[in-house]
Amino acid sequence: MSDTVGGRKTLRDVAKDWFMATRPWSFALSLVSVGVGTLVAAETGPILWGWFGLACLGIICFHGTANVLNDYFDTHYHVDQSDSPTAKYRPHPLLSGAFTPRQLLVEGAVLMSATIVIGLVLSFVRSSLVFWIGLTGFLASVFYTAGPVKYKYRGFGEVFVFLMWGPFMVEGAYAVQRQALSGKALLISIPLGVLVAMVLMANNIRDIAYDSRQSIKTISSMLGRDRAIRLFAAFILVSYALVVGMVVFGVVSPWALLVLLSLPKAIRLVRTFMRQVPDGADADTGQLNTAFGVLFIAALIIQIAVR
Repeated sequence: MSDTVGGRKTLRDVAKDWFMATRPWSFALSLVSVGVGTLVAAETGPILWGWFGLACLGIICFHGTANVLNDYFDTHYHVDQSDSPTAKYRPHPLLSGAFTPRQLLVEGAVLMSATIVIGLVLSFVRSSLVFWIGLTGFLASVFYTAGPVKYKYRGFGEVFVFLMWGPFMVEGAYAVQRQALSGKALLISIPLGVLVAMVLMANNIRDIAYDSRQSIKTISSMLGRDRAIRLFAAFILVSYALVVGMVVFGVVSPWALLVLLSLPKAIRLVRTFMRQVPDGADADTGQLNTAFGVLFIAALIIQIAVR
């Protein structure tokens, strides 16, 4: 029950609203990428736990900023409305009335400021590589739905999500630890990035009718439901095939095959999409991504422990 005083929100209520507006359930996607990049770095040296913790905090602030700004600009451009699919399965900070546009923009600015401060510390103390990766990520997160670029509405959302949650985050975490980039980290980041991109694609498949009505172009709306689902299924299969291929060619140890334990979940997900795309399509795909990522992390930990 919400605690209020004289009909006004308490500090506890405000804090809860701010927290929920960041969509904290999505942070696992970012933490998996940072964890994988850090563990790849651990193969050539010790983990610097303090810097790892700061990198995790920074990536949470970054992800929260992206989510808040996404909701703000989607509402500002009248993409998110009271009948939008998004409003049916999660609390929308603006459509629910929890925030005014100005309040949500203030939260985005606070989170963005924290992201920039942490990014600059990591850049100047650890590696300038973090600065360039972070700058690219910062611009990508802002112009995801902000004008004049708004690339999410132009069919490029999955591409940038793949790059951000795959190569950029994994290589960034590696650079924080080793002050360099890694070819191995780049290869390992690909299936992770693909699966996060599929979270967005699942969202877009569900929203095809709504996005078409709003004149929004996504890969899914351009392909149509059936072909989009087939592409969705193919990319999920590719993620598993890439891990198997990396095991065959010695990039990772056979322990990486632990990710196959999540394959039944992937098959059930695709079959569900074939029958009827669920309201929580992106959340369901996010759960697959988390399961895959946690198993990959476990494999890397075991690989380090037994070497």
